[in-house]
Amino acid sequence: MSRGISLLTAAVAAWTLMVPPASAAEPALAGGYAVVVSNPTLREAGWKRVADVLVKKYGGRLIAYDDLAEAKAELTRTRPRYACFVATPAEAGREFVAKVHRLTRQLDDDPYTDVIWGILTGHDAANALRIAEHNEPLEIRKVASGTEVALDKCEEGVCYSELDAGRVVRKAAGKVTDAKAGSADSTKALVDTLNEYHADLFVTSGHATERDWQIGFRYRNGSFRSKDGQLFGLDTKNARHPVASSNPKVYLAVGNCLMGHVDGPDAMALAWLNSAGVNQMVGYTVLTWYGYGGWGLLDYFVEQPGRYTLAEAFFANHQALLHKLETEFPKEARAASGENSRNGLLYDRDVVAFYGDPAWVARVKPAACAWDQALDVKDGTYTLTITPKLGAKSFAPVNTNGSQRGGRPVFAFLPHRVKKVAVTEGQDLKPVVTDDFVLVPLPKAVDADRMYRVTFTAEKAD
Repeated sequence: MSRGISLLTAAVAAWTLMVPPASAAEPALAGGYAVVVSNPTLREAGWKRVADVLVKKYGGRLIAYDDLAEAKAELTRTRPRYACFVATPAEAGREFVAKVHRLTRQLDDDPYTDVIWGILTGHDAANALRIAEHNEPLEIRKVASGTEVALDKCEEGVCYSELDAGRVVRKAAGKVTDAKAGSADSTKALVDTLNEYHADLFVTSGHATERDWQIGFRYRNGSFRSKDGQLFGLDTKNARHPVASSNPKVYLAVGNCLMGHVDGPDAMALAWLNSAGVNQMVGYTVLTWYGYGGWGLLDYFVEQPGRYTLAEAFFANHQALLHKLETEFPKEARAASGENSRNGLLYDRDVVAFYGDPAWVARVKPAACAWDQALDVKDGTYTLTITPKLGAKSFAPVNTNGSQRGGRPVFAFLPHRVKKVAVTEGQDLKPVVTDDFVLVPLPKAVDADRMYRVTFTAEKAD
C-alpha cells in the first residue's frame, strides 16, 4: 500500500464493498467509480461528507493521497471507469487541472486518457455536497446561449448573438426564428434565461476573466460578474441583476478565456456552481485562442444529440485532440507542457477543466444524428457499424461557429475493458482501439451507400 493510501482509505474501501448494489446510483457506463481526495481535505468534516456521499452513491472506492501523484498506483490497480477528484477551491486551481489531465493518461502505456474524470468542487462544502447528492438524470430540453448554437438539434432554446447587437435566434414549437429586434443590452434577458426560463444548458463564448464574462464580443453590452460565490449581471447602465437559479443544469464556457480557472473565492466558476444551479461545467483555465478543447465539445454533445452524456462528450473530444496530436505532431505529442507552445493542440491539451460528478447523467434530448453508429459484441468479436444518414453531407460540420469545428472522429465506448485487440476488418479506416473505446477518423470522402464497419477481436480484461 502506497504512502498516500491511508488507513481511512482502506476502511472506507472495505465499507463500500458492503453497500448493496441496489443502493448505488447507475452511471451511464459500467466499470467502477473512484473518489480521489487529499488527506487534508478528508480532515475537513464538510468535505469528507462530500467524499462519503459519492462513495456510497456509486458503491465506489476512496483513494486518499498527500500528493496527487500517489493516487496513480491505486487507479492503475483498480482501473475504474470513472474518477471523481474531490477538491476544495484552494486545491482546484489551474495546476491541479493540468495534473489531473496528466495523471489520467498514465494508467497504461497508450497516450489516451484512461478514466472518465471530473473535479468536484464548489464555493464551499455545502455547495459541493448539493452537487454530489444529486441523483436524477438531466435530459436537456431548454438551451440558452450567448453565442450561436445548433438549435436545430435542440428541442427549444434561445441564442443572443455576441457579434450582432440585438440579434436573437429562438426555437420553439419546432420552429426557428432569427430576428434583430432585441435590445443591444441583453444582460437582463440572459439572466432571465437562468432565473425564469430555467435553461438546462447554458453556453457562452467571448472575452472573459476569472471575474467576468463580457457578453458582447464586437459591440458594447453588459457583463456577468461574480463575488463571493454569487453570480450577477451588470448591464450597461450599471443596474445589477442577481442570478438565483436552482434548477440543475450544465454550463459550457466553450470559447471563454479563464472561466474555468478557480483562483479564489470570487472565481466565476465557483459562482456558476453556487448560485446558478450548475452541476457540471466545462471551461478553460487559461487564455484561449486555438479552441479545439472547448468548441469541439459541441460537436459531440449538442450536435450528436443524446449519444453522449456531457462527461462522455468531454472525454471523447479530448481523445480526438490526443489522436490528432499523435497522428499529425507525433514528435510533440508527449511533451510535458504546451502552455507556451505554438502548437494549438498541445496548448489546449491540459488546460480545459471539467467540474462536477463525472458519472451524473446529463444529455441532450435524443434527436436525429448525421450518422448512426452501433457496436455489436458477440463471442469476443466487436463490430462497430457506421451508417451515413445525410448522403455526402453525413460527415460535414453541423455548425461552424467558433474555432476548430467539425472533423471529430466517430467515437464509441466499449461496454467493458478489453485486451489483446486484433483488428480484422476496416483497417483502411485507420481505427484506434484502446482498452475501453473505439475511435474512427471521419472518412474524407463519403460513400453514401456504404456501411462503414470496423471489426476486431479482443479478450475481456480482468
